Amino acid sequence: QVQLVESGGGLAQPGGSLRLSCAASGIIFSQNTMGWYRQAPGKQREVVAAATGSGSTNYADSAKGRFTISRDNAKSMVYLQMSSLKPEEPAVYYCNAVSGRRTDWGGGTKVTVSS
Repeated sequence: QVQLVESGGGLAQPGGSLRLSCAASGIIFSQNTMGWYRQAPGKQREVVAAATGSGSTNYADSAKGRFTISRDNAKSMVYLQMSSLKPEEPAVYYCNAVSGRRTDWGGGTKVTVSS
C-alpha cells in the first residue's frame, strides 16, 4: 500500500532553518506530483510547495524565496528546505502525492518555531 512518511520536524528558532523529508513507497514516484502542505492549529490545511515528476516547482506566496522543495526520484524522496522561519509558521507539515485522481497523504511532522 501507499506510504508517505515525513521526518525532520522539530523546534527551530525564529529566523532558523529546518529540512523536512518525506519517504514514499507503494507508488510510481516519478509519476506523482509531490507536495508539502501545512496545518496550523485552528486553521485549514494550506499548500506550501509542490514539485512535478519532471521537477517543475510551485510555491505559495508565503514560501517563495525562503523554502525550497526538491525531490530525488531514484530514492522516492521529497524534501522541503525551510529557512527564515517565522514565529507564525508552527504547524504540522504534511507530504502528499498526487497522480491523476488519486491523492495520498502522510501522517505529518510537527514544526515549532520559538525562541
